This record gives sequence, structure tokens and C-alpha cells, in this order.
Amino acid sequence: MIKLKKVAILGRPNVGKSSLFNRLARQRDAITSDVVGTTRDIKKRVVTISGNRDFEVIDTGGIDDSTEMFATVKKLSLCAADTADVIIFIVDGKNIPQEEDRELFYNLQSLGKPIALVVNKIDNDKDESLRYWDFLEFGADITLPMSVSHNRYMNDFYGWLEKYVPEKEEAPQVVENSEPSFEDILEMVHDEKEEEADNEIKVAIIGRVNTGKSSLLNALLQKERAVVSPVAGTTIDPIDEMMEYQDHKITFVDTAGIRRRGRILGIEKYALTRTEEMLKEADIALLMIDSTVGVLELDERIANLIEKYRLGCLIVLNKWDIRDEKTYEKAVEDIRDELKFLHYAPLITVSAKTGLRVHKILDDIVAMYGRYKQRIPTSKLNEVLKFAITRHHPPTLNGAVVNIKFATQYETKPPKIAIIMNRPDGLHFSYKRYLSNVFRSKFDFEGVPLDLSGRKRGQRMDDD
Repeated sequence: MIKLKKVAILGRPNVGKSSLFNRLARQRDAITSDVVGTTRDIKKRVVTISGNRDFEVIDTGGIDDSTEMFATVKKLSLCAADTADVIIFIVDGKNIPQEEDRELFYNLQSLGKPIALVVNKIDNDKDESLRYWDFLEFGADITLPMSVSHNRYMNDFYGWLEKYVPEKEEAPQVVENSEPSFEDILEMVHDEKEEEADNEIKVAIIGRVNTGKSSLLNALLQKERAVVSPVAGTTIDPIDEMMEYQDHKITFVDTAGIRRRGRILGIEKYALTRTEEMLKEADIALLMIDSTVGVLELDERIANLIEKYRLGCLIVLNKWDIRDEKTYEKAVEDIRDELKFLHYAPLITVSAKTGLRVHKILDDIVAMYGRYKQRIPTSKLNEVLKFAITRHHPPTLNGAVVNIKFATQYETKPPKIAIIMNRPDGLHFSYKRYLSNVFRSKFDFEGVPLDLSGRKRGQRMDDD
């Protein structure tokens, strides 16, 4: 199997890096705007060009030395260039060549890798005659005048890129037999069982602005992957990074910090939308709470998103290095009181800054995912159901008897259990809560939402 080539896109702020990234990915994946410094973290996607050439494209933050935060962005961007196989350096063709551009290009050129100088925003012949020729003095092996937004001269760019991205290997053709043998069938069944091994976990790190989400991501990965700054709202684009742990592939998504809706302006609206899109695909959420502040109204609203998308949840009480351990019981009591609907979620106190207890989060994630995807055998489920009914019969519905016949789990991630009964509308919310608590006491569902619904015999499970 051929290892995918890595293609890094670099340049100063607001030259069109994310626009090129989106065009290669064929979707609006990176947020773009006229605001300088919109992209601050590294984004990666596997893309295909010319139908059969796959590679990993890396979108980097704008390189600038004006602030401490941008200095970190620059460091991450240059690290991406160092690990890449091919470099695309973009400049703004609307302006004359800048000394900073020239210096950055020469530094990247010294890495000895294929590098293209892309003069972007050449929207028409006039722009080309005014500015493109000025950038030829850089002495690049190839200088491409382009307009990413107008799709101008993109074919020349793709033609150059194809030289360094190999075609995919074609799978050998297999001549099918008319009928599979018994041994073939057994082998297919065996393969299907192996494919069912579900060890890929998507984890969303979610919370208010400046609660330490990016610091936690860096601590979990044990490397600087996300830009950390005291400036609220530093992370805008959700960024993801995969690591392997205990035979699992864990993909972390560091989502943008959420503000009160009245304070969400400009590109942060896109960030909020993107955060919700990520939650739809996630399995587990790490809910970050600032222990120095406690639970605010906005924390409750964010927690509601976890409940909305039915995710496994671990409440992470951050910045515990500056809290007294004696206050733990009071802090837990306050959180449980404010976030009653996340009663099933365990809580851990950490310090992303010092690394206090951060390593335990990985163990919690793997264990929680096992519970999130577990399927309880029908026989065991009904043993517990019978026990629950014996202890406390379901209440009548307007004087009519409510009979529960049996229960079956029909879905995982999260676990969904159908209660088969003569009157589904007679499954009162209080009795449903009672059954849920009994199931939780007998089976391990810590950190996992549990869905119970009344159904008639023969009713489709996806019927409302």
C-alpha cells in the first residue's frame, strides 16, 4: 500500500490558503473570511484529484510575527511544512511582493522539497500584467498565477501537482465463480464478524470560550497541536487529530468555544454551525467546565447539545491546579445540581496546563465507548425487566391495565431499548425513568444516554 503524500499550504494571513484547501476538498471545510488570522490551527483532509490520485492536504494558519498567538501559529505551520512532501506557498497577487513573503519562501525552499509559488487573486488579465511578473524575481522553480475563488488557471496547478502525487494502485481483477463453496461462505461470515470490530472513536471537546479545550487536546496528544492563547475565541475552525490507544483509533475534535448567542459575531456564526455538525458525527463529548468559575447558564445550554445528539459524556472540570481539593465535594454537588439531565455522566478534575490526571481521560474514553456500543442480550434484558415489574408494576392508564410483555435492544450508540406492551402511550415518564434506573443498576451504562420507548408488538422500531 502506497503511503499518501502530504501537501502543505502555507503563506501569510489572508492570501487564500483556506480557499484553496476548500477547493481541493470540494467542500466548505475550512472557514474563510476577510478577517486576518481566521485560520489559526492545522486542518487535514484526504482528497482526490484527477479521479485516481489521493493525498493529504494540510491547511495551515497565516504566518505572522505580530503577536504571541501568531508566533505559535507560525511554529505549527512551519512544522507542517517540515513533515510535508510537497509545499504550496501562496502570496497575494493584489499587492507588490513583500519582504516577509520573500524571506518565508526562501526558508521553505531550503527544505529541498517540491515547492510551487502560487500568486493568488489574479482575477483577470489586468491583474496578471500588473503583479504576476513581479513575483518571478523570487526565482521559484514554478510560479503559478491563479485565482482560487474564480477557478482561474487551476488546470496548470493540478498539472504540476500530479507530478508529485502518484496514481492509486488498481485492485487486481477477480474472476467470480458461479457459486461460492461452503468454505467460502464460512470465510465470508468470519470476515464480516471481524469487520464488526468497532474500535474507531470520535470525541468532541466542547465548552465555553477559554475553558482550556485546546490545552487539553495538546495534553492528550502530548504535543502542541492546537493554538493556545488567553484570547477568548482563539479556536474558530474545529480541528481534529487521531491517535491510537489500547487498540482504538481516537479522533479528537477541538471545537470552537461557544459564546452567548447575542455575542456571536461574524465568522463565529460559522464556527457554531460547524461545531454542531461535528457533534452529529461524534460518539463521546468531553464537556469542559472552568472550575474557577463553575457552571454558568451557557454551560447548561452547551450541555443540552450533548443531550440533543445523544452522546456519551465525560464532564471535565479543568484548571483544578488552582483549586483546593477540599472544595471537590461542593464543586461536584453544584455541577450535579445544575446539570441534572447529565446525571449519568462521570466527572473528572484535571489541569490541562500541568497535566494533572489528564492521562486518565483516555482510559475513561475507551471504557465509555465500550458501554456506548454494547448490546445487552434479550434474555438478560428481560430477566431484569421481570425483576423491575415484580418490584413495581406499571401504573394504569385511565383505569386500564398496562401490560409489559418484553424488552429488546434494537440499536447501539446510544443503546436504545424497546418496551413491547399493549398500551405504549401508557409508559409514563416516571415509570420509564424507573426502568432506566433499574437497567443502569444491573448493566454498566455509566456515561451513556439510555433511550427507552414503548412499542406495540410488530411495530417498526423506527416508528415514532
